[in-house]
Amino acid sequence: MRIEPEIARTPKQLGNLIRRARRNLGLSQTQLGERTGLRQATISQIEAGKSATRLDSLLKTLATLELEIRIAPRSMTSASDIEAIF
Repeated sequence: MRIEPEIARTPKQLGNLIRRARRNLGLSQTQLGERTGLRQATISQIEAGKSATRLDSLLKTLATLELEIRIAPRSMTSASDIEAIF
């Protein structure tokens, strides 16, 4: 299944994208945790956008879901885009 690139500008947005990818693969949080070597509670925190998530845990999760982070200049369409970040 091909997933179109999406933009995540907040931890919560990133967590929602990860949740959607996990569900598209038909995996539970427990199953994803087993594949990544992380606890189900850690997967839950990542999907909830908790700021205390370790970068290595996030990267393991993304790799397991065959996703990656790309760094690009921020595109702005309106002042409300900036406000949504804060």
